[in-house]
Amino acid sequence: MTEPSMKYHFHHPEKMFTDRAELLEIIAGQRWMTLAMIADGRPYLATMNYGFDAARDCFYFHGATAGKKVAAMIANPDVWGQVIEDRGYVTGKCDHAYRSVHFAGRVVFLEDEDEKRQALTLMIRQMEPDPEPLIQRLLVRGRLTKTIVGRVQVSEMTGKRNALELKA
Repeated sequence: MTEPSMKYHFHHPEKMFTDRAELLEIIAGQRWMTLAMIADGRPYLATMNYGFDAARDCFYFHGATAGKKVAAMIANPDVWGQVIEDRGYVTGKCDHAYRSVHFAGRVVFLEDEDEKRQALTLMIRQMEPDPEPLIQRLLVRGRLTKTIVGRVQVSEMTGKRNALELKA
């Protein structure tokens, strides 16, 4: 993963960060990401749960084997994604506290059954308080063919924060 190219002027550069530990903390603490893509020449967004493999710098997601999201990613596998930690509206400031992770990446749909199983296991472990029963039930051979698993290989990642103090 590379740090973002500084092509654009940030209106509030003091809010931008690239500290990997903080980026990973935000990713680990959230459950939803939004991916932006192009579908039929138009912008399209899809929000989905994910698993993140820090060693490989990639997000995994799953879904039905066909549909608008899959068709868009097959046609153009380049995506832009976001994970947001909502820290709430700040009363009396007309502002919002948050931390967010923004990333560019390329989608690959997994063919290898073992990699699919590993990705789904990672996702289940991230989402479930008691993952083992679900892993045993869902990750059997016949079920894996009915699910598509995508990997977003991250090419660049940055964060942004508005760390206003929240009133209790």
